[in-house]
Amino acid sequence: MAEPVIVFLRLSEVALEEVLAMLNEPRKNRHLPLAGEEVFTTESAAAWVRAKDGQWESNGYGPWAIRIDGEFAGWGGFQAEENGADFGLVLLPGFWGHGAAIAREALRRGFEDLGLDVALIALPYSRSPDRVVGRFGFRPDGDVSYGGVTFRQYRLTRDDWLAAAGGSDPAGSAGSPAR
Repeated sequence: MAEPVIVFLRLSEVALEEVLAMLNEPRKNRHLPLAGEEVFTTESAAAWVRAKDGQWESNGYGPWAIRIDGEFAGWGGFQAEENGADFGLVLLPGFWGHGAAIAREALRRGFEDLGLDVALIALPYSRSPDRVVGRFGFRPDGDVSYGGVTFRQYRLTRDDWLAAAGGSDPAGSAGSPAR
């Protein structure tokens, strides 16, 4: 079976209808305690896209839209928080099995292309991620609070990323043909 083709784009390069459908997909909210019950409209989804894309101009990095084999799969990337560049990944349910390949490529781009020295992940206590994030070289880094919700924070330095890579692809598999 061929590796999927993963493409990273700006969110504004995806049809707003696709983004709106993803934002209103209820199953993805299971591990997103800050998502709330908001139902997005065309207008609020357009504002959301503008805010996410605006992070590229203000921070030099931000989240991407992700396509897998031409289909919109979700979004992910880096967002500036008080304590650093926070990595997030939100996929539509049909693409949940592609998270590791997407994360590998996003982290590679973060460290190699965007020049990040540290990437953080904040995960809710509804998840048990230690083993998975450890494969990428992330280490526990205490708790952090956003919107009144406490998350477990993990930290990955450029050096730890390179060590986990061991001269090859971190997380133990060959690289995908991500673009």
